[in-house]
Amino acid sequence: MGLYRTTGWWNAANAITVMTDSMRATGSKEYVSVLANTFKRAQITIPVEKRIDPKKELTGFPGFLNRYYDDEGWWALAWIDAYDLTREDRYLVMAQSIFEDMAGGWDQTCGGGIWWSKDRKYKNAIANELFFSVAAHLATRISTANGQKDADWAAKEWQWFRKSGMINGDHLVNDGLTIDTATGACRNNQKTVWTYNQGVLVGGLAEWSRTGGDADVLTEARQIAEAAVAHFSDKAGVIHEPCEPKCSADGVQFKGILMRNLRALSSIAPEGFYGAAFAVNADSIWAHDRTPESTLGLVWSGPPATPDAATQSSALDALVAALPAKSSETDSSGKTDAAQTVK
Repeated sequence: MGLYRTTGWWNAANAITVMTDSMRATGSKEYVSVLANTFKRAQITIPVEKRIDPKKELTGFPGFLNRYYDDEGWWALAWIDAYDLTREDRYLVMAQSIFEDMAGGWDQTCGGGIWWSKDRKYKNAIANELFFSVAAHLATRISTANGQKDADWAAKEWQWFRKSGMINGDHLVNDGLTIDTATGACRNNQKTVWTYNQGVLVGGLAEWSRTGGDADVLTEARQIAEAAVAHFSDKAGVIHEPCEPKCSADGVQFKGILMRNLRALSSIAPEGFYGAAFAVNADSIWAHDRTPESTLGLVWSGPPATPDAATQSSALDALVAALPAKSSETDSSGKTDAAQTVK
């Protein structure tokens, strides 16, 4: 299926992303065939009765669309990344198609924003951050009317998100919103501050700044980034997730996403503390969270317990973030007419 038996559907998109990022950082094209294989095979749906092990074997989703708008956002970003590496238009066209499905999740509950899932029961940070980030990334790559629509969506989403209440007084993002069933009023639900919620927003703001965006987007991004590094780091500077050492199959993925997006911000607005965070965490992973087989675990200060594809790809995000930046990473990817084929 072009996926991973030891982790989930959305995690697989992140595994593909770190593989792509590693090739971009090193100048390699070694795993381009893996991207093509996943692009083709991960869209194939396998009925449960035909799976060898239904509990472990993932099925695909045609068009990378399912019930969850955040899942869709991860795949959209993965294919934008693949486009940046390969310049194959099919990846960007797919990302645009996914984004248009995500846009269907927007309504005026809480004054705007998209829902977490198509059940429309929860408006949360990650779905809306991904919607914003995908829109910003498409807007900097597509020169047709679709690109302008994407830019309009990015502006609309950011204006809503910054006023939604999900960014708290410490410049950290909580998990989502509570909706008062009697009045319809929405407020920050004060639920867990996760690393990935900080990271995706920072990365989206960094990309949005390439368009000019709002004048203060980089200031907002720096505030959130600095608050996140301070909040999640131990005394040695190693990043930890609140759920450690026993995180869910989702939680084990989160920290790498923060590191990946901090690198995206640092490529646009360099700050010394980003580099220090990358070095400290990469060194700790390599020295304390690596098995003899070079598999990487959840806790970056070690020991490397129960590694799987999610912990591996998350830790690899941190290792890739510590690699010397290539000059091409700071350049806009260049706009294309590819997405004009998407109606």
